[in-house]
Amino acid sequence: MAKNKVEIVNVNTANIKVLSQDEMTKLFQNLDEKAKEELINGNLKLVLSVLKKFIGRTDNLDDLFQVGVIGLIKAIDNFDLNHEVRFSTYAVPMIMGEIKRYLRDNSSLRISRSIKDLAYKALKAKDELISVFDKEPTNLEIAYKLNVKESEVVEALNSLKDTVSMFEPIYNDGGDVIYLADQLTNDDSIYDIETKMALRDALTKIKDKERYIIIQRYMIGKTQTELADEIGISQAQISRLEKNGIAKIKKIIR
Repeated sequence: MAKNKVEIVNVNTANIKVLSQDEMTKLFQNLDEKAKEELINGNLKLVLSVLKKFIGRTDNLDDLFQVGVIGLIKAIDNFDLNHEVRFSTYAVPMIMGEIKRYLRDNSSLRISRSIKDLAYKALKAKDELISVFDKEPTNLEIAYKLNVKESEVVEALNSLKDTVSMFEPIYNDGGDVIYLADQLTNDDSIYDIETKMALRDALTKIKDKERYIIIQRYMIGKTQTELADEIGISQAQISRLEKNGIAKIKKIIR
């Protein structure tokens, strides 16, 4: 399989029809079984786009595709044009949630509670050390603060490697970019859409350099050191700009 390409048995992904926004609006306005079928078939590429996030997590992408389609159907059944958001923005959380639940329920790997607890303590300790010393601490420094072995810190932090930033882009339909913040869901409902939109709007209202640093840190995954070298300022300045930007975002969306 080519990198980042999803291949599904008995599905010619190259020939999947993609509905325009106007076509989808008309189908939702006259939703019956035929319209529903058209909406499903016209949004299969949306499922495939989400599926790319899970390449390497399972050997059977065909099963995940079917699970993703179930999420798509649920989204179609519950979507309301009065939401005044694109269908893709609404559907991605449900597709993602359905796949995640499937992987969670069928995973043979279980991370122990003690490792998870240590991982979050390490993240907290890391933030505290950054606030004191204005630089990113080493795993050894975190271990010393927590009075544990460095290898235990490394193991705990590695257990969270599947955790991704809330600003990570997970789908782009050529118009709206859907970030992870758009698909934060629990088992029963979708977070307030107005809050998600306020979060994205807040990013546009902070200074360019602050926005760039936050996106690079939380979307791309760069370290403060990497950004300091790239921009040509100190790591302490990067840390201050990052904190200022986050504080402004919090203030704007309150």
